[in-house]
Amino acid sequence: MRFVTYASADGDRVGVVNGDQVHALPEGTSLIELLGPSLRQAGERALAEPAQVTPLADLTLKAPIPRPPSIRDCLCFLDHMRGCLRATGGTGTLEPTWYQIPAFYFANPATVIGPHDEVTVSPGSAWFDFELEIGAVIGAPGRDLTPEQAVEHIAGYTLFCDWSARDLQALEGQLKIGQAKGKDGATTLGPWLVTPDELPFDPGGRLAIQVRAEVNGELVGAGRTDGMDWTFGEVVAYASRGVELRPGDVFGSGTVPGCCLIEHLSFADLAAFRGWLKDGDVVTLRAEGLGEIRQTVRAGTAPHPLPARPDPAAGPRGPRVNRAPSPRVPYTKGLHQVGDGVWAWLLPDGGYGMSNAGLVTGDGASLLVDTLYDLRHTAEMLDGLRQVTGRHPLTHHVLTHANGDHTHGGQLLPGSVRVIAAGGTAHEMRTEMTPEMTAALQIMDLGPVLTPYLRERFDAFDFGGIRLRGPDQTYERRLTLDVAGREVRLLDLGPAHTGADTVVHVPDAGVLFAGDLLFVGCTPIVWAGPIANWIAACDTMLALDAPTVVPGHGPVTDAAGIRAVRDYLGHVVAHADAAHAKGLDVREAAFGIDLGEYAAWLDAERVVVNVYQRYRELDPEQPELDRITLFALMAEWARA
Repeated sequence: MRFVTYASADGDRVGVVNGDQVHALPEGTSLIELLGPSLRQAGERALAEPAQVTPLADLTLKAPIPRPPSIRDCLCFLDHMRGCLRATGGTGTLEPTWYQIPAFYFANPATVIGPHDEVTVSPGSAWFDFELEIGAVIGAPGRDLTPEQAVEHIAGYTLFCDWSARDLQALEGQLKIGQAKGKDGATTLGPWLVTPDELPFDPGGRLAIQVRAEVNGELVGAGRTDGMDWTFGEVVAYASRGVELRPGDVFGSGTVPGCCLIEHLSFADLAAFRGWLKDGDVVTLRAEGLGEIRQTVRAGTAPHPLPARPDPAAGPRGPRVNRAPSPRVPYTKGLHQVGDGVWAWLLPDGGYGMSNAGLVTGDGASLLVDTLYDLRHTAEMLDGLRQVTGRHPLTHHVLTHANGDHTHGGQLLPGSVRVIAAGGTAHEMRTEMTPEMTAALQIMDLGPVLTPYLRERFDAFDFGGIRLRGPDQTYERRLTLDVAGREVRLLDLGPAHTGADTVVHVPDAGVLFAGDLLFVGCTPIVWAGPIANWIAACDTMLALDAPTVVPGHGPVTDAAGIRAVRDYLGHVVAHADAAHAKGLDVREAAFGIDLGEYAAWLDAERVVVNVYQRYRELDPEQPELDRITLFALMAEWARA
């Protein structure tokens, strides 16, 4: 039999599914009260003499047991655990204990939802995932059960979806005390509770049904439940040791291998990953004999931040101060007018993610140069710009390059705004690490040196809910725009910092937005190169003779700021070339360099990447290093 709980005007009702209709039990009956020997008899009465009959399609189904006494989510499929380990950079080899005892954790009964309810992303999560599982519902009380006895205590089975905030889970896992907010968001049960006599089992007592998981109609994973390493009988028996199980207790099977997103993640091939769940995604899970759940994901709320506790072992942290002079405008957060009808939005201190943006107005229209690293910072900026854009609505948006701290906020702009970028920037936006994967820098345990380094620099940002907005129009090398009668010139001077680097020149105002071709008071970083091309770009910017220059990071400057970056790059080249000629390796060259006057610039450890790029130019056979390895070397340099 298939039992359902559904909403009615008089409260929850219980019924038995008969074809495409539901035969209701008497009003006031709850399914949890029927579990046990009387369940079948109650179902047969409902089929023979229903309190009412309603088409199944007309009902709003709830979880069969809307508030279970307890939920234990087990890990019966060890292949799922191996896949999770491989996805997060491990070998997939489990500790011997996994083969000795079954694992489970307690989930939250208060967050159970129905099979068609919307599900909200856990607050603060950028890595939201689903897990297709089977739930076994206890029908009769018992304790200290054998596996054979435990099977007899199961009243029926239901589809079970464990909604998981993988980034929160990864962070909390470092506490080594079990699951917490990463698994606290929601658990779906439904659409019905099916009695065991209607389901197939293999000779070993394993439930033997096919399952399938889809997102937006695309297959994510499929499999069978008879691949369990631990059976329901075994995990229920283990849980009953010294504990009285109660009718309505739910046991999740753990994820059927492949039927979640995390198992399909590979940091070695991020382009192949479909991405985590976002607002509007529809997740459909099916299981033979157990029906289907179909749910739409909705954006969550931003969490209220909690200040970190001081770590006595960490030692005092020195203040981060950008010491560069600011001759044009004060280097303070917010909107500053830098020319006639031209503004800069500044975000001190200019370090990682602390980028600047710009606004250029014409006659009743305006152009925005870049957005910020996350939605919160971008929304704050757009709100601050309204004193200008209220009179000069945004019509154009220029992306100086592909890095997220200049692109991630684009989704907050009106759809009517035309987004423009160099062709190389459009390409890099399609191939760069996705916004939500950037959260790895905040939550992964990457060792005692790299982990605190990354968290100190990236914890100010929330990478959840970001949908990259690519350009509507691309250009090559040069483009002149008419912004309501005002001429704005775009020049792609890359590759240098990235594969394409646009500067935005407003000739009549004498203002140049340099993007990340210019860092002031903080250290440039050569992600692409060649360095000679960046030096040439500095000469091109100087030739524009703009009195006011807005850098991608740091205070507003003038020609002196451009010359300082050009001279820094020349300094790195000279020292790297000398070290290379002496036969020093990259690490020796970077760790031994004398930065001289540039040592006081913020994030001076970026010299590691810059020396590495120069070595690659001198010797193309130089081994290629990935971003995490380069960050690890920078963290070492900073600590040293």
